Amino acid sequence: MTVSLEQLRRCHFAVDLGAARTRVYVRGTGIVVDEPSVAAVNIRTGGLIAVGEFAARMTGRTPGYIRVVRPVSGGTVVDIEMAQRMLRHLLGDKTRRSLRRRPRLRAAACTPHDADPLAQRATVETLVGLGARRVELVDTLIAAAVGCGLPVERPEATMIMVCGAAATQVAVLSLGSIVTAERIPVGGEAVDRAIVHLLRHEHELMLPSQSVRPLQLALSGTGLSSQAPQTTEIHGRDVVTGLARSVRVSTAAVRDAIRTPLTAVLDGIGKVLRDCPPDLVADLADRGITLVGGSALLPGFDQMLIRATGMPVHIAERPDVCAIEGLGAMLEGRIDPLVLDPLAA
Repeated sequence: MTVSLEQLRRCHFAVDLGAARTRVYVRGTGIVVDEPSVAAVNIRTGGLIAVGEFAARMTGRTPGYIRVVRPVSGGTVVDIEMAQRMLRHLLGDKTRRSLRRRPRLRAAACTPHDADPLAQRATVETLVGLGARRVELVDTLIAAAVGCGLPVERPEATMIMVCGAAATQVAVLSLGSIVTAERIPVGGEAVDRAIVHLLRHEHELMLPSQSVRPLQLALSGTGLSSQAPQTTEIHGRDVVTGLARSVRVSTAAVRDAIRTPLTAVLDGIGKVLRDCPPDLVADLADRGITLVGGSALLPGFDQMLIRATGMPVHIAERPDVCAIEGLGAMLEGRIDPLVLDPLAA
């Protein structure tokens, strides 16, 4: 982190390409883009019809000649050309013109922990296509920890969990680096699928796939906790007749369905703690775990982690934008690294 900070201060803008949302930070301006990572394409002409929020609302409601695509999957760019087109439209002409005026335009981007070289290359090529002459890659765990104000540069343990749409990343940080980390392929989308599966097989009900997430429909009150209402009403389409129908669903059954994919997250936390040095684990007993990412707001998730780990759990003030805010803090030079000079003999 000490070496890359000097390079990051030379960057002009930063991008967080997530499976759910794309965010762009411009140095001296702040966050200029915070939109869903979705694009709608006319498959007859290849023309781009909509991007971001409007394209997300079109999901499941388009005629046959319009296709809604997601160029980013699991935090990795899977369609470089479409990701470039989406970013150009999200940035707008005014912002792109101001960036192009910068000499030797530099960019920074978040990448998932342990991203393979192909995934890193796809991210670099996406930003190079926007005019960047050089692209610096930052681990999402480091960027999110900086964004939520954790003292990552100090010789003490901080544990962070990035709860994304496609994956959950857990790490213990110290002296500005990752001591041990784990990436679990379970995120908010897996929780949504568990609820959809429950309703389809037990109630023969299909939920709509548009912008209203199944999780928001199925949970109410305190969500995963036992104090939640006993039943909640769900509206959807009958699997057999195809007609609109509503059912009363037991929140206890929803809680059980959600816990199944979240078990893998608990296993990942245990692995990280087992691989961590004992001195750092002792620090974590007091400081606990900090949750960031959009799925960190899952109702009752923090209480589930407290019961499973016995450690305090804190949710960041704005968990969904911590990663891009951390990149922005590095670009603006608001982070002072701990410099370790070798001792003279």
